[in-house]
Amino acid sequence: MSISSEERKRVITEQLKQQGQVKVPELSITFAVSEETVRRDLLILEKEGLAKRVYGGAVLMKPTSFEPPYLQRQKVKSEEKERIGRLAAELIESGDTIAIDVGTTTLELAKAIAGRERLTILTNSLAVAYHLMESLNSGRFSGKIFVIGGELNPEQQSMSGTLGERVISQFRVDKAFISIGGISLNRGISDYDLNETGMSRRMVEAAYQTIVLADESKLDKEAFVEIVPLRKIHTIVSDAAPPKEWLQMLRSNHIQWIEAK
Repeated sequence: MSISSEERKRVITEQLKQQGQVKVPELSITFAVSEETVRRDLLILEKEGLAKRVYGGAVLMKPTSFEPPYLQRQKVKSEEKERIGRLAAELIESGDTIAIDVGTTTLELAKAIAGRERLTILTNSLAVAYHLMESLNSGRFSGKIFVIGGELNPEQQSMSGTLGERVISQFRVDKAFISIGGISLNRGISDYDLNETGMSRRMVEAAYQTIVLADESKLDKEAFVEIVPLRKIHTIVSDAAPPKEWLQMLRSNHIQWIEAK
């Protein structure tokens, strides 16, 4: 059979989860493509943190507590993140109070906010706060920005910790936009940093609606720390369609899936 690169990657990921490893020659026969094409697929999966290449194939990449630095992550799937950010920004209405957590995809959301009035925005991301300030000064939108303080993480350009969590718990917002390290049926949404996941969890608790931004590399992936189960989420914005095995769960929990094509 001959299928697209994205479909091949999804099949390979499922096989890795079930068997723990894959072999290049076998995948070449299964997909009716060259072994070089399979190696390119495995290279992409390795860059996305889903597989580790070994001689003759690849093995499953296990969950880790490590996350690459913020500036490094900005270069990965940048076009997909821009599409997700622009589409997510369309969900914001004038007068909304919103929370935006730390992430390279939520940064694209912040860059895309325009044409809205009387917004109140909470964030613990220094990068998000900076771009919001630039937009506010240039008149792209009107409103107020609150930067939630705490312990500074220069590598991830974030503020987090118990101090920030206590501050967030005093607010009630219309929408929380959450960037993640992984999303799966078993563990819901998860991320790498213990302090940052605490902040994200408080934002979810403070929001009437939780909107998760997840590019395809985050689907069926489990990061180090669970944030909340899927039943706590209202909307998922992704550059991919939902996996078929997710459809029943999405319907049962009334979760909206929006594809940024």
